Amino acid sequence: MELNWQEMLFQFLGGLGIFLFAIKYMGDGLQKAAGDRLRDILDRFTTNPFMGVLVGIAVTVLIQSSSGTTVITVGLVSAGFMTLRQAIGVIMGANIGTTVTAFIIGFDVGEYALPVMAVGAFLIFFFKKNQIQNLGEVIFGFGGLFLGMELMSGGMKPLRDLPSFIDLTVSMSDHSLFGVVVGTVFTLIVQSSSATVGILQGLYAEDILNLKAALPVLFGDNIGTTITAVLASIGASVAARRAAATHVLFNVVGTLLFMIILEPFTMYVEWLSGVLGLEPKMQIAFAHGTFNVTNAIIQFPLIGAWAYVVTKLIPGEEVTIEYKPKHLDIHFIDTAPSIAIGQAKEEILRMGRFSVQGLQETFEYLKTHNKKHAETGYQIEDAINNLDNKITDYLVKIAAESISKADSTRHIMLMETVRDIERVGDHFENIIELIDYQLVNRLKLTNDAMDDLTDMFTLTIETVQKALESLDISSQVLAHEVAQQEDLIDKMERKFRKKHILRLTEGSCSPQAGIVFVDIVSNLERIGDHAVNIAEAVLGKRA
Repeated sequence: MELNWQEMLFQFLGGLGIFLFAIKYMGDGLQKAAGDRLRDILDRFTTNPFMGVLVGIAVTVLIQSSSGTTVITVGLVSAGFMTLRQAIGVIMGANIGTTVTAFIIGFDVGEYALPVMAVGAFLIFFFKKNQIQNLGEVIFGFGGLFLGMELMSGGMKPLRDLPSFIDLTVSMSDHSLFGVVVGTVFTLIVQSSSATVGILQGLYAEDILNLKAALPVLFGDNIGTTITAVLASIGASVAARRAAATHVLFNVVGTLLFMIILEPFTMYVEWLSGVLGLEPKMQIAFAHGTFNVTNAIIQFPLIGAWAYVVTKLIPGEEVTIEYKPKHLDIHFIDTAPSIAIGQAKEEILRMGRFSVQGLQETFEYLKTHNKKHAETGYQIEDAINNLDNKITDYLVKIAAESISKADSTRHIMLMETVRDIERVGDHFENIIELIDYQLVNRLKLTNDAMDDLTDMFTLTIETVQKALESLDISSQVLAHEVAQQEDLIDKMERKFRKKHILRLTEGSCSPQAGIVFVDIVSNLERIGDHAVNIAEAVLGKRA
């Protein structure tokens, strides 16, 4: 029998493309339907490693991507918003959550794939409501999974009669480590363990691979999926690299353990299939689920040990940012509202220190163009927004209580101040985006322009710091100094704009680079305005 290699290859690759698209589309729909609050979920419920495991499972089921969950986790660890121990729990949970896709594929409903996709498309194109469109994306992606699987299976079916492929499968049965390598490498290429497991389910269902050859490939899939976290951690913080390393070690150790017990594990899967009457695809799904759940149970008590090991393997100092509120004790609101106002002030000062740190990271990004400063800046801005919401809610609850006139004045001042600090975060985020634009378009700022920005950044950071200090110690002297420095910032802005026009006239600066320069200067001037607003609140000048 002569094989049509072109038809087989096109059918397989087309099926793989549809499968990968369907996973992403379904995950995006689920994510949007959930309100896109994944980071909030990870933040709120990962108080300990066990909760981290549960959250890792839930988020991975939600977005249909263990790599996605791990990348989000690495990002949070990178900015110091999550500890390494919390992250290890989430990563373990993500490994369990990704098995859900294999169970979905295990239900053989391929013949209904096209009608399901039609229903999804109908909901997407004929309804304007976002919730219905999100549901349509989920249904369309769900159908696409099965269509992709059908095409891949059809493309692979002729391989079972090919002598060279039969020899390869025999070799994988006899040399199980070879199967692990195959699974690892293929998942590295495809960047989706769900896709590799789906292909494996198709091969096994078509009787192209036997169970003894399929299981090592399955184990290798779990090693290959760690590459996404490793790539996400490159150039990130020490803690992020440690989280990615833990992901690798966790899956490699799990694979080694199961390779040792491969024979009894194969017998277990065969026994389970006989007892439950499982179809071939579902047999792989149960094997995948058993592997990841058992691996998590075995290694969960070792979380502390893993944290110690990766700390030794990847030396360096972790930078932790506590972006959860530390001072907002809700019990003070009804029992001692005056103390609660003081607590809110302490939290606002913390939020202000974040704004200064964000400005410093933005300045470093401008000077070095190192992406890690931009990523940290974005994360700090997220932290500022989070504190803004929490502090504002806290102050609103205080307002419902009976408070003295003096406390009422303090309360109003703090409500205004928290808004100004939040706006500082918005402005340094704008500057980061402008630097991103500069780098993407390869725009060069002249040395004179960089000197001007250095002067203005330095003065702006100092002014914001002084405004916060005046708030901290209620110093009118410092508040007056802030007002004077803000005047200097205004004069700088006018002076630097004129110098910029001169550079444009001389042709030493391009118009596009000039736009970046002017917009950065404008954002710094507005940050100065918010600093003086804080100072005026201290002076009692704000209405």
